[in-house]
Amino acid sequence: MSEPASISTSIAERYAAAVYDLAKDGNSVETLEADLGALQTALNDSEDFRDLIASPIYSRSQQRDAITALAAKMELSPTVANTLALMADKRRLFVLPQLITALREIIADAKGEVVAEVVSAKALTDAQADKLASSLTASTGKTVSLNKTVDESLIGGLIVKVGSRMVDTSIRAKLNSLQNAMKEVG
Repeated sequence: MSEPASISTSIAERYAAAVYDLAKDGNSVETLEADLGALQTALNDSEDFRDLIASPIYSRSQQRDAITALAAKMELSPTVANTLALMADKRRLFVLPQLITALREIIADAKGEVVAEVVSAKALTDAQADKLASSLTASTGKTVSLNKTVDESLIGGLIVKVGSRMVDTSIRAKLNSLQNAMKEVG
């Protein structure tokens, strides 16, 4: 892992542990999960939101005002809204994607679940997601929840990450493998 990535992950894990403890003490872990879903959707759907959290051109007060307004509009819990405002004050909003991942892992671990990161070329149907989750549950021995994303550059197939294991059945990976094999021959 590169140094900046490990620093971001470390920062996110500290915030995640604190936020989870606050939610657990307040019996609001389910609300926290809903907030994480809303934030992930906003990150996936809004380039402006991604720019807000990553761009250094916004001042601390601009980031704080914007994130406070967004939290109110999204009806996020006070715990998450206050955490985002604190992160803006500390210039730490750039770790929001890692924070979401870390919180989901903590929540899943507390429930005895494991989170599988699934990247597909097109959105999975509910039946496909259920079948994949049941297959992964049988293979891991734990309840598996899926964190699904779409990457059309895969052309077809899936990339599934569960813990430290990864299976890449995408057509892009197969084409890259074939391309490397052809380079070796000729």
